[in-house]
Amino acid sequence: MMNDPTPHRGGSAADRPPGLRRIHLRRLGAVVAVLALAATVLRLTGTPQATAAPTRATRAEVPAGVTAGVAVFDRTTGEFTERINETLRFRSASVVKLLIALDYLRARDPRSLTSADRTRLDSMLRSSDDSAASYYWDLGGRTAIVGRTAAQLGLTDTVGPPDGYESYWGYVSLSAADTVRIYRHILDSATAPVRDYMMGNLRQSTRCGTDGFDQHFGIAGSFARPWAVKQGWSGFGSSGGCTPKPSPTVPAVAQAPAPLRAAGVDLTREALHTTGTVGDGDRTIVAVFTLHPDGTPYGNAYTAVNRLTRSLDVPGGVRLSGTWLGTWGSGVNVRPRPTNVDSAPLTTLPAGVEVLVSCQKLGLEVTVPPYKNAWWAYLPQYEGYMTNIYLSSPGNQVPGVPVCSS
Repeated sequence: MMNDPTPHRGGSAADRPPGLRRIHLRRLGAVVAVLALAATVLRLTGTPQATAAPTRATRAEVPAGVTAGVAVFDRTTGEFTERINETLRFRSASVVKLLIALDYLRARDPRSLTSADRTRLDSMLRSSDDSAASYYWDLGGRTAIVGRTAAQLGLTDTVGPPDGYESYWGYVSLSAADTVRIYRHILDSATAPVRDYMMGNLRQSTRCGTDGFDQHFGIAGSFARPWAVKQGWSGFGSSGGCTPKPSPTVPAVAQAPAPLRAAGVDLTREALHTTGTVGDGDRTIVAVFTLHPDGTPYGNAYTAVNRLTRSLDVPGGVRLSGTWLGTWGSGVNVRPRPTNVDSAPLTTLPAGVEVLVSCQKLGLEVTVPPYKNAWWAYLPQYEGYMTNIYLSSPGNQVPGVPVCSS
């Protein structure tokens, strides 16, 4: 495991010798009063307060076997609510597309883009188009993009791909802390046209990436809109879940031969990252980077990232209500109505992914030998229905899940 966090250790009152616990109450009260007065004076004199993570134990729940880097920044208070391994470097996968777009727009007004540029950039930001990223990566001088943006944005953990892999933009290393800096630059320092163009595209993130991967995990899978996301994934082959059959094209970054480690960055384990903003006015910036044990299926990693993201303290975030249930099978369709007749699939589920069920209703009976079931579950994450056959639950009707009102 890489840089697993070590818990802080400290003794409780019960650990101390009895003599040290015998403090006269009056003396203790005087000490408290002096400390309170000092704190008041500091506030009155305008001493700035540190914008550090809360002293409480983190609420984040990192799944077993997962290496995570997390940073959650509340733009309203100017404070971090979660920080775990926030400076740990991860291979960026598609999150680096934020830097590629910012570099190209550094001296350009998005309102004056050619139609070809707008099409490419829109697709890269909304649907994580790899070919568009490669076009701008080469156009901008590859690693020169990293140098320029790191200097402009004050990034401290961002480095280019290792020697010999300069053409692979997905091997740029990023940290959760630097990713928060990127979003703060977009929201607070970039020109209004660049800010509006970048965030407008991220708010229109498509469920399926151009490579056939379902990219609405993490932030998009845990919170109600408004949100804006740029996700990243690497190492999962063609098991992305948005199409019933594996995509015939595997991104070049996923196929690239790589050393086990380069500059302290793991380039082999399956990587899945969710980054973006949550809440009205882009209140909170969330950056979650994860690595998973070798061989982890996409649906399992998707579920792990969802669980981690749901556990975070995200001010302004509204969590979707319902019951989380496991699924089985591959190529499971999500449809607009509870029937597989005249109801073309909206998408398919990543194999084995955990889904949120808000309600269930009777629809057309589905037969998957040896099973038959007329109950359908409504999935608010996907805004559609799946047959209850593929839910990991006993019986045709899921216990405890209400019947849909309409």
